[in-house]
Amino acid sequence: MIGAALLLIIASFLDSISVDCPTGADCGSLEVPNGWDSDQFPLLPAVFLTGIIAAALIAVGRMRGDDKQLAGLTLNQWGTALAAAALFSSLFTLFGGARSMANDATGEDVFGMGIGLILALIANLALTAGAVLSHTLPAFKANLLSSPGAPAPAAPYGGGQPQPGYGYPGGGQPGPGGPQPGGPQGGAPFGGGQQAPFGGGPGAGGPQPGGPQAGAPAGARPPQAQAAPQPAAGGSFAPFWFAVPAARPLFAEDGSSAQIAELTPGIWYLAVDQRGAALVAQTQDGRRGVLQDTTGIQRGA
Repeated sequence: MIGAALLLIIASFLDSISVDCPTGADCGSLEVPNGWDSDQFPLLPAVFLTGIIAAALIAVGRMRGDDKQLAGLTLNQWGTALAAAALFSSLFTLFGGARSMANDATGEDVFGMGIGLILALIANLALTAGAVLSHTLPAFKANLLSSPGAPAPAAPYGGGQPQPGYGYPGGGQPGPGGPQPGGPQGGAPFGGGQQAPFGGGPGAGGPQPGGPQAGAPAGARPPQAQAAPQPAAGGSFAPFWFAVPAARPLFAEDGSSAQIAELTPGIWYLAVDQRGAALVAQTQDGRRGVLQDTTGIQRGA
């Protein structure tokens, strides 16, 4: 589009007609008009300016990438219509316009097609073809300037892959079905292993500070020297990492209303069990409690 417009601007300053000087005639003083000559006035708006305006409208329409209408038509549609009009004007002018008028004025057939009109015809033909193809071919439909899109919403609870964030082990994304770095194995029943607290702490299989062991009933607090936890009978819960969209309170596991921690956005927490619609979550310092509001959380694995 822009190339066609530049070609039209250049062609408007070139000769609109050519002179075939007869033998013995003095044609040195003959002034050959161009598109800006006052004697060729209809040529300028009908061929050159119409094509340039059409190219500008199509370019602006593709840059904006919207469907806003002007007098019932989009900018691309206006540009296509004007490009077709400029093409027809170029054809009529080239084969029966300025050249015929000049011949009629002199009474001799000494004037032919000028380079300016020929280039204008080529430019308007390319402009019209590009305008039509921009409505049909996907490669020509793409916007010239990509508009910034809205950020993708957080994945709902139960699906989606998170982006690496603070607290997520290894800073990478876990593969489907693969082991979780620094955390429990995906798909293993709850109780088969314990996540080590963030920043170092007791190893997997050892007692967790500040929380009950896997498989123990709610409210029961076994002694610290208890052996490795036993798997929960018939349990099928697989621990996973998650993040909250907003600050959420974490309540004690004994069912009381005492708040033991607050989960904040941007940090990954480990879900170690599920109680109905609530989750038993473990913070980075090893504290565990019940997250009652699980709406809109982003699941990691």
